[in-house]
Amino acid sequence: MKRSEINAALKELEAMAQRYRFSLPPFCHFTPEEWQSKGHEYDEVRDNMLGWDITDYGMGDFDKMGFSLITIRNGNLKMRDKYAKTYAEKLLYLKEGQYSPMHFHWSKMEDIINRGGGNVLIRVYNATPEEGLDKVSDVSVHVDGRTMTVPAGAQVRLTPGESISIYPYLYHDFEVEPGSGPVLLGEVSQCNDDNTDNRFYEKLGRFPAIEEDELPYRLLCNEYPPAKDEIRGG
Repeated sequence: MKRSEINAALKELEAMAQRYRFSLPPFCHFTPEEWQSKGHEYDEVRDNMLGWDITDYGMGDFDKMGFSLITIRNGNLKMRDKYAKTYAEKLLYLKEGQYSPMHFHWSKMEDIINRGGGNVLIRVYNATPEEGLDKVSDVSVHVDGRTMTVPAGAQVRLTPGESISIYPYLYHDFEVEPGSGPVLLGEVSQCNDDNTDNRFYEKLGRFPAIEEDELPYRLLCNEYPPAKDEIRGG
């Protein structure tokens, strides 16, 4: 992706959050220049990859496969002694035509919440013992305290304010319902680790390759500089 495309996507997510009065934490507003002066007091942001994020799943076609997101809070399964949080929270932004491909999580349970905008469609399948798609058995889904049974491959429609609970080994993808407009999604989950807990049905990447055609508006969560050494006066 071009840096200009990433900047535009982040600004769209920022505007969508403002529109639906979702205030972001201070570290989301740091400029790239400000990050150069931040010390070890922000190690939690760096170590747990909090902040702005873009994925195109390594496919290079962001408008068709990918979305923008912000990780607001998260623990760290590899650094549990330092970061004790067992939970995470994200904000996601999808435009019409964008798609998040079929996957499940081995460990993480999550709620996907429609925070505002259009409608989101979430397709669900059970996983087979071999981690394939079970295209036969019905799926039990939990939507805002209501338990429902839907056929394999059915799409669950979430309007603003509605949510669905995604259990481990439940395959799911999501996209915006055509004609309903862009969607602001929330994700509340157990501790998130994209490097070890995502099982995609098809092999995919994660972060985009970036062509630097302009300066970054915000640093992505995998771009933070090392902590500036503390200066101690005497």
